[in-house]
Amino acid sequence: MNYYHLPELLKIKSKNPVQTFLQDPWKYKDLSEAYFDFCKVTWDGTRNFLSFDLGYPTEGAEDKERARRYISELEADFTLVLLLEHLDESLVLLRRLMCWELRDVLYDVEGKNNRTYPYKSYIPTAEELANLRRWKAVDYLVYDTFNASLWRKIAAQGPYFYEELHYFREVRKSVSKFCHTLKRHQQPLIIKASKWSPQFAVNSMYCRGLQTRDIPLGEYIRKRASVKNKKEWRSLEVRENMHRIIQGLPAVKYKYEAEAKKET
Repeated sequence: MNYYHLPELLKIKSKNPVQTFLQDPWKYKDLSEAYFDFCKVTWDGTRNFLSFDLGYPTEGAEDKERARRYISELEADFTLVLLLEHLDESLVLLRRLMCWELRDVLYDVEGKNNRTYPYKSYIPTAEELANLRRWKAVDYLVYDTFNASLWRKIAAQGPYFYEELHYFREVRKSVSKFCHTLKRHQQPLIIKASKWSPQFAVNSMYCRGLQTRDIPLGEYIRKRASVKNKKEWRSLEVRENMHRIIQGLPAVKYKYEAEAKKET
């Protein structure tokens, strides 16, 4: 609601736009759908984010039978779907399925998105949550399906899975603490071998890799790109396009197109 400037798009002027919206989401249907003309796609910032990102069209929001068929196809396509609020369990399972090492799935525990706004901690009522479940029925179906699937796959791993999970969390905390207190010329942190992982060292280079927001391959491709292609690498984010739509401007694919239209 806050990130995509949805109160402006939905013309909600209350102090708590989440509460206002959840009281009757259907009231805002004609306002919440934004058409991205350059790719001929309709996007709804209030509805079915998960399924949309997985390729399900906004127009299918009311078609539960179509949604069930699509989710069955997703289950067949993906060996594993990770769940953010069960990220540790998901990553330990991923490591096992991919035969990776522990160091391949460690991540930085420090939160990086600390924006605050007045209605951030609002807890919806049971009625508002029921409205949300009906409004985002396809997303709830996606979530419920892959949540059940994750726990079935974990159960199939046997009781030793939870021993590894505990070990993973302890190592993850140690590595994160080391990386955030790292001083110049400090000796590496040595994570000793265990039955789940060979011994490995955590140094400044590993910490940088753990904390970076960019993928090295992407950076390499951008450096090698032509001037024209470099312009085209800078895609306009959905959030920035929402600003344009709110102002009555068409959505565009690249930043340079938005800048050119400003100048004219």
